[in-house]
Amino acid sequence: MYVDVCRSDDLADGEVLRFEPDGLDEALAVCKSDGEFFAVSDKCSHGNWSLSEGFLENCHIECVLHGSAFDLKTGWPDKLPATKPVKVFDTRVRDGVVSVDISSGKVREKPGS
Repeated sequence: MYVDVCRSDDLADGEVLRFEPDGLDEALAVCKSDGEFFAVSDKCSHGNWSLSEGFLENCHIECVLHGSAFDLKTGWPDKLPATKPVKVFDTRVRDGVVSVDISSGKVREKPGS
């Protein structure tokens, strides 16, 4: 089930926003990196901190609490101390509106597995 988040021009490249959709018991970090839109669970799997407060670089979001970084495409961390992934949600842009499929959240397969 897709839920509208924002207009595509409301989110600049490198920006992250916290989104709390109705019907989902967790907040999401919705972001634009390298021209693409992504959505992941907003809670860092290591330090239970909001990823939407983090930094984006090269399709990765870094948690400001301990520096763990997560791949926005897979959810898997590639920078310690986190070792567990965060859920990734499907996004789409239609008629200039960014939407997230809140029913699609899952842990993706670990790269190289």
